[in-house]
Amino acid sequence: MRNQQKLSVAIVGAGIGGLAVAAALRKYFIEPVIYEQADAFARVGAGIQQSPNAVKVHRWLGIEERTRAAAFVPTSSLNRDALSGKVTNDHPLGRAVEARYGAPYLTMHRGDLHDALAAIVPAHNIRLGKKLTQLCERGARVALSFADGSEVEADAVIGADGVHSLVRDHVAGPAQARFTGRLAYRTTFPVSLLRGVDIGTARTKWWGKDRHIVIYFVTARRDEVYFTTSQPEKADWMTRESWSTTGDLGEMRAAFASFHSDVQKVLAAAPQVHKWGIYERDPLPAWSKGNVVLLGDACHPMTPYMASGAAMALEDAAVLARAIDEADTFDAAFRLYEQTRKPRASLVQAGSSANNWMRTDTNPDWLYGYDASRVPLRSKLAADASTYYES
Repeated sequence: MRNQQKLSVAIVGAGIGGLAVAAALRKYFIEPVIYEQADAFARVGAGIQQSPNAVKVHRWLGIEERTRAAAFVPTSSLNRDALSGKVTNDHPLGRAVEARYGAPYLTMHRGDLHDALAAIVPAHNIRLGKKLTQLCERGARVALSFADGSEVEADAVIGADGVHSLVRDHVAGPAQARFTGRLAYRTTFPVSLLRGVDIGTARTKWWGKDRHIVIYFVTARRDEVYFTTSQPEKADWMTRESWSTTGDLGEMRAAFASFHSDVQKVLAAAPQVHKWGIYERDPLPAWSKGNVVLLGDACHPMTPYMASGAAMALEDAAVLARAIDEADTFDAAFRLYEQTRKPRASLVQAGSSANNWMRTDTNPDWLYGYDASRVPLRSKLAADASTYYES
């Protein structure tokens, strides 16, 4: 886009997607400003999986060395029956996945990834304590109003403000998320609390009849472990989509009382857990409106069952920045971005809802082999992508 250095781009939200797209735009000499409602960044206790397609974006942004140093590299994606412990699928990761796709598969603490991204976005590009209250178009520009009474204008706005996106409401209108009837527990805690229990070197998912649990290390030192669960909630239990609601340890352990003893030992060691309801939304009919566009969870929020939400946000960031650089106008850039990204993101949304990723023998080439920094800027699906999950 011509006169890129003079473009003013406002990004709403300084999460993984917001920081990534800010860093990506700076590669093209655009200096965006991020508006974040929190007063400070915090190391929220959650694990995150970064498949090779995500790590390729780390590389493109220049943070791969840092994330690899912080993260654990699991030897495989190990899938086991929750009762017998029988292996249903053991998909190699480690050296095998890096040799095949040109990048590793990492498990890490979400806070470590966030810190790596924050380190490449100058502090003067970030405004903390800025809770968005309203968006409105003023001619060719967009005005943003904040809870502290301040207001700014920008040539374009990128909504990276998560599942409760006010920017999404502006683009697509308000819509209620659907409670799936399922809830999840998750936590990270020091490995020392396991008192010698060996969780192995894989990223392990234990599959029960109607529930599961995933367990893995989140640091290169193997000194912190993470687990997340999913199980049905029979009562009419709903909560705002949040990671911070405190869960009851006794209830959690009771929900998995029939699981293998290896799982029981991990659950017994957890000092606390967070509990949240799992929601889903349909793909949006359009990702932009005027000079306002959406990214990541604000655009295509998904259930956690393919561990790809953050990866999709990183891919979005790379493609959106490339499209803005290549197109002549924001309208053309946003259309190019949507045409390139929407088929893939919608497919991952559907696959996540199906919740059978990697349970049995799976070919992840279409997912792991993608490189958002190089993919042609047009709509394109992997030939085998439509068959990766069971109907």
